[in-house]
Amino acid sequence: MFIDSHCHINFPELMIKMEDVLAGMKEKKISHALCVSVTLDKFPEILELAKKYEHIFASVGVHPDYENISEPTPSQLVELAKDKKVVAIGETGLDYFRLTGDLNWQRERFRNHIQAAISANLPLIIHTRNAREDTIRIMKDESANKATGVMHCFTETYEMAKQALDLGFYISFSGIITFKNAHELRDTVKKIPLERMLIETDSPYLAPVPNRGKTNEPANVAYVAEKVAEIKNIPVEEVAIATTKNFSKLFKKCNLN
Repeated sequence: MFIDSHCHINFPELMIKMEDVLAGMKEKKISHALCVSVTLDKFPEILELAKKYEHIFASVGVHPDYENISEPTPSQLVELAKDKKVVAIGETGLDYFRLTGDLNWQRERFRNHIQAAISANLPLIIHTRNAREDTIRIMKDESANKATGVMHCFTETYEMAKQALDLGFYISFSGIITFKNAHELRDTVKKIPLERMLIETDSPYLAPVPNRGKTNEPANVAYVAEKVAEIKNIPVEEVAIATTKNFSKLFKKCNLN
């Protein structure tokens, strides 16, 4: 059995075919999925999904790409995270690829999420793109190691991954590792210990080969697992067992029964 540690099944392209999405998960032996928040206005529908389906979990947070919206305070995030189906804070982090200019608001938002995670005793889901130094610096400044968490959809260097590992974080890989030109990323997969790794889809985006170009969904995390097994030259069952154990260890509020 596999777990999709990061998806957005509340997005319209998946929400309109939810029963098919869930059936696909069952067919591919995907036992659970974590539906990740990107804006607070959509958090209620994520929580509703998590409460409706026992094998779906929720996070609460605001993605760094969303500018000019109401900023969540640490106390607000902590309060929203009290529900038993909310198992993490995020996704949060820094993205200097899509946005430019004065991004201090992004850094402050990231700090607020780290503070909330520590207060709530929940792990962080961190998004980072083209912001390696600032991401690690803020994680250290705010003692993110007290919360721990996961560097989701990781595409940065092994050196950054090692710094995150040293802070107690897990590294999660998506369908990007199946892409033809992802040679450096596959080298990173090879170096990351299996006991510190998660797998995800980030659906509806980044569908892996052989479904690249199509709408992604949690069922496709099986292809990510197969690629990890190929890279590490181990049975895919070993990847399934390890990443499920890692998910349970990190997201302690999850009931995987």
